[in-house]
Amino acid sequence: MSVKDFLLKKYTDWKLKDVPEAQRDQMLALVSKDPDLFKVIGEEIERRKKGGESEMKAAMEVMKKHRDKLSALMQK
Repeated sequence: MSVKDFLLKKYTDWKLKDVPEAQRDQMLALVSKDPDLFKVIGEEIERRKKGGESEMKAAMEVMKKHRDKLSALMQK
């Protein structure tokens, strides 16, 4: 396990502490497959939040926008 993977795992455990471990592992696997996509998603969510949208609404809209890429990742 690289340092980057270790830090990503620790961050995931911290941010998703209330999520069951199996789902956390699934999310971590998706992020590991295409970290650049999730970086773009995170940046878009932050930009929308700064524009006054709620975090939930911003996340839902950005996820809809990237639905095809996320679906392709889940199929791999």
